[in-house]
Amino acid sequence: MAEERHPPARYVKLSRNQDSPAEDILPGELNQPVHVPQLHGRRCPECGQVLPESHHPPADEPWTTGICGCTDEPESCRTGMFCPCVLFGRNVEALREDIPWTAPCVCHAVFVEGGVALGILTAIFHGVDPGSSFLIGEGLMFSWWLCGAYTSIFRQELQKKYHLKNSPCDPCMVHCCLHWCANCQEHRERRGHLMEHIDVSATIVDPPPVEEMGMPRESSECCF
Repeated sequence: MAEERHPPARYVKLSRNQDSPAEDILPGELNQPVHVPQLHGRRCPECGQVLPESHHPPADEPWTTGICGCTDEPESCRTGMFCPCVLFGRNVEALREDIPWTAPCVCHAVFVEGGVALGILTAIFHGVDPGSSFLIGEGLMFSWWLCGAYTSIFRQELQKKYHLKNSPCDPCMVHCCLHWCANCQEHRERRGHLMEHIDVSATIVDPPPVEEMGMPRESSECCF
């Protein structure tokens, strides 16, 4: 009888690197999840679908309060009037949890309140040289513009978070012209959206009594 020839095996032993001898693959190592970058992008909070990188959420939602509605909330109005640095620090801390409110509060107090105080002192004391007064004024205007650009960054983040449109104009111009009003408006807007997401306390309902399976209780009086 002719010797039977078996066909060559169709299965080969896999290794980590097929080109050079290496450590064999351990059992179960081929079943590890595969990382697909296209599946780990931004997702829509409503439907959960993956959004393209070029997607930008619509910014067409109106603000709940106007820029001049500071008196709608007296507490924040008083804080924004006398301690705007504290109100600004609280707003920044609410938007960025990694930044404590004291850091932006100190920066605001030094550059904004300090610049205003320096401008008032320069205007009061007339003995200052006119050339020096002009240089001080230019420096204060430039620092005010920088502060407006810095504070507008957090206003833009608030608008992106709640899909708010520019109102009444660009965030940088709003903070340069109406900084105190914008500070109070952002606080009211943030508080308003937080109040909307507070869950209403659920009504506590007592569960029905648990019925245990057992023998019926014998009556104290036997009926014959």
